[in-house]
Amino acid sequence: MGMRFDIDVAFLDREGQVVAITTMKRHRVGAPRLRARSVVETRAGAFDKWGVVVGDELSISDSSQP
Repeated sequence: MGMRFDIDVAFLDREGQVVAITTMKRHRVGAPRLRARSVVETRAGAFDKWGVVVGDELSISDSSQP
């Protein structure tokens, strides 16, 4: 809440699978997703650029570690 710019939000289930993607307009609050256990937020348009779609599995890693 209170974001000054639009963001993309991917809702993930327990296994990291994308269950929904939405673009949230600035100064708005998103609706909860029942199956979602975590979210990934990025600048608006990034998921399209990266080709992320519902059903994809996302993981977070630290690329600075060997």
